[in-house]
Amino acid sequence: MTDSQINEIPVADLKPRRRKFKWKPSTMQILVLGYLAIILLGTFFLCLPISAKNGGWTAFIDSLLVATSATCVTGLITVDTFLHWTTFGQIVIILLIQIGGLGFMTFVTLFSFALGRRIGLFERNLIAQSAGSFGKGGILRLIKRILIFTFSVELVGACLLMTSFVPDYGARGIWFALFHSISAFCNAGFDLMGVNGTPFASLTAYSDDVVVNLTICALILIGGMGYVVWSDIWDKRFRYRQYRLHTRIVLWAAVLLVFVPALLLFAFECNGSVLEGKNAGERFLICLFQAVTPRTAGFNTVPLNELSDSSILLMQILMFIGGNSGSTAGGVKVTTMVVILFGLYSSVRGHKDIVIGKRSLDLSLAKQAMSLFTIYLIFVMTATLIICAIEPPEITLRDVSFECVSAIATVGLTTGITPLLTTGSKFIITLLMFSGRLGVLTLASAMMASKAQPTTKRPSEKILIG
Repeated sequence: MTDSQINEIPVADLKPRRRKFKWKPSTMQILVLGYLAIILLGTFFLCLPISAKNGGWTAFIDSLLVATSATCVTGLITVDTFLHWTTFGQIVIILLIQIGGLGFMTFVTLFSFALGRRIGLFERNLIAQSAGSFGKGGILRLIKRILIFTFSVELVGACLLMTSFVPDYGARGIWFALFHSISAFCNAGFDLMGVNGTPFASLTAYSDDVVVNLTICALILIGGMGYVVWSDIWDKRFRYRQYRLHTRIVLWAAVLLVFVPALLLFAFECNGSVLEGKNAGERFLICLFQAVTPRTAGFNTVPLNELSDSSILLMQILMFIGGNSGSTAGGVKVTTMVVILFGLYSSVRGHKDIVIGKRSLDLSLAKQAMSLFTIYLIFVMTATLIICAIEPPEITLRDVSFECVSAIATVGLTTGITPLLTTGSKFIITLLMFSGRLGVLTLASAMMASKAQPTTKRPSEKILIG
């Protein structure tokens, strides 16, 4: 090419072409952004004067915490749900609870069904990730079952609660029953019992009401078992031997993690103030309810700050374990703890495989379970350390650790310190709730995901363990 030909080439053609930025979010990133968008939208509505009974603007941090708590089905609040929020604000909260409990992708699918839109492969993957399904096969049938099952159970629960709430509150009791039914099934823990004049009272006024206690407990357990479990039971009916291993683990854990903690709570509190003056039936109801509600529900029928240290520690353990995968519950999940415990047993016995119910588990599950447990523990310890450092000494380590575990496990139980926290601590609690609802592994994968895989394997070397 001659010099004259080079000079004829436009200057723009000589410059290197810049690649256009194309960001294709992963399924986990879409889930994170979807929940974040819902929380911010809920925060906006709760900030408005129409949402508050005093007719003023609600502080952003309080609206953000409540919106996050509702969407992440936790139950931690800084203002009483009935005394502060108008009917409009309460409707916003219950809608956030319903969306958060079912998963926003379930609602996206519902609108797609209504519009006659076809669900593609990418959307199916999103739905499977959100619903906690084993695969993408039959996912649309599962979504239909989830919607029908959820609304049916919530309606039945509301009808049962009406038998107690309507005589107490009249026509308003219908709304109270529906609100508490949705809140219990979604394991949210929001209540409207501020109507009795006492803020943050939860269900303490109904500690001796058999219908309210048993209905709320049933809704919590059903919602916390997981849609995959109920779908498996529906398909196989009462043929227990044909159930998935996952389903059998969940059912056995549901029995053990209810009755054993109930007996322990009775033993710890038999001489305590919370059971003083109660008859045998009331004591049974209280211990049963407080054994069920740490499965990420957030209701309480006795003041938690009056419980003994042993009971508080037991409830922290139950909150940390949480419910089941693919459910409205939070925590590290029951199946995670089962895999860890059986993995420890296999390690001590020198077995190479993890065997549960005559089935061998993939070793990658043990690695994932230990990773999840460790990350949750690090989150709780770090948050507890920071909050203890910035809060006054009146807020004790016991209360802070209980609050942090409750937040990341999306439980909502509290010893009463949530409204007393500073803005920084409230923001930390908000982050814990968000992380707990999405799952710390999901959140970490969404933030740190890399498509590049290592092409070489480094030399191995042993180190001493233990």
